[in-house]
Amino acid sequence: MTNSLYPLKFKPILKEKIWGGQKLNTLLNKNSQSPNIGESWEISDVEGNTSIVANGKLIGLSLKQLLEIYKAELIGTKNYKKFGHTFPLLIKFIDAKADLSIQLHPNDEIASRRHNSFGKTEMWYVMQTNPNSNLIIGFNQEMTPEKYLNHLHNKTLTEILNYERVKSGDTFLIKEGKVHSIGSGVMLAEIQQTSDVTYRIYDWDRRDDLGEQRELHTELALEAINFSLKNDFKVEYKKEENKPNKMVCSPYFTTNYLKINQSIKINNTYDSFIIYLCVEGGANISTSNSKEHIKKGETILIPANILEFEITSKNATLLEVYV
Repeated sequence: MTNSLYPLKFKPILKEKIWGGQKLNTLLNKNSQSPNIGESWEISDVEGNTSIVANGKLIGLSLKQLLEIYKAELIGTKNYKKFGHTFPLLIKFIDAKADLSIQLHPNDEIASRRHNSFGKTEMWYVMQTNPNSNLIIGFNQEMTPEKYLNHLHNKTLTEILNYERVKSGDTFLIKEGKVHSIGSGVMLAEIQQTSDVTYRIYDWDRRDDLGEQRELHTELALEAINFSLKNDFKVEYKKEENKPNKMVCSPYFTTNYLKINQSIKINNTYDSFIIYLCVEGGANISTSNSKEHIKKGETILIPANILEFEITSKNATLLEVYV
C-alpha cells in the first residue's frame, strides 16, 4: 500500500459561533453562507467531526477510515503505537469578531477521568488583527483559588486577567489549565491536541438569539485551573528563509516556521505525519508520484511514509507541524 498514499487535503468543517465573523470567508475563502463563522476545522478526528478527504483517489474517505486502512504508514510507527486509530491533532483557523468566553482546558489526567478525552494544550499563530486587538492569557497578579472565586462571584474577573496586545506573526503556547480568551478582531491558526473539552468560566453576560446565556463550568474548572503566574506563553522564534525555524516543541506537537521563496527539499526523519498550514502566499508540494498546490487558508497532511518531497514557492509562509 506504500505507494497509494499522497499529500492529503480535507474538506473544512465550518462552525457557527456567537462570536464568529466573516474573515474566514473574505480572507481565507472558506465559502460559508453564515454571517458568523467562528472556526474552520481543517483536520479533525473529534467524534462527530471527522475530516473527509477532498483530493485524489481517496476522496470521500474519512480520516478515521484512513487510519484503519493505513495505520503507521499514515501517522508513523511511534504515533500508531501510542494513539492507535485516533489522530492526535486538531487543526483550526479561528475568527473572533467578538471576544470569546474566558475559558481553559483540562490536562490529560482530568480529561481522561471526566470525559474519556485527551487534555488540550494548544498553540496560536496570529494571522491578522484589527487595531488594538488583544488576547487574554493567564492572570496579571499572584492568584489563589479563593481570590479567583471572589473576583468571579463579584463579576470583577476581568480585572485580574492578563491582556496581550497582538499583531500578525505573534505566537503563543497555551498549556492545559491556563485561563485564556481570543479577543475581538483576531484571526489565528490553532494547533491543538484532539479534544473538544472546554471549561467556560465567564462569557461577558451575553445572550444568544433566544435570550439564553451559555453554560458556565465554574465547579469543573476549579480543579483544572493553573493559578501560576508563570509568563511562559509567548513564543519567540527566528524567521530565516527556506529552512524550518523551531517555534514550539511540546510533548504533544512540534511546530516550525517556514518562509519559502525558492524550491526546498524536505526529508521526513520524524517517524510522523507532517501537516502544513499555509498562512501566507501559496506553494507547490511535489512527491515522487504527485503534486499539490496549497494556498493561504489551506492545510495539507503529508503521510508518514512519504520520506522525501519538495516545496516550491516564490513567496509562502507555512507552519510545519508533526508529533
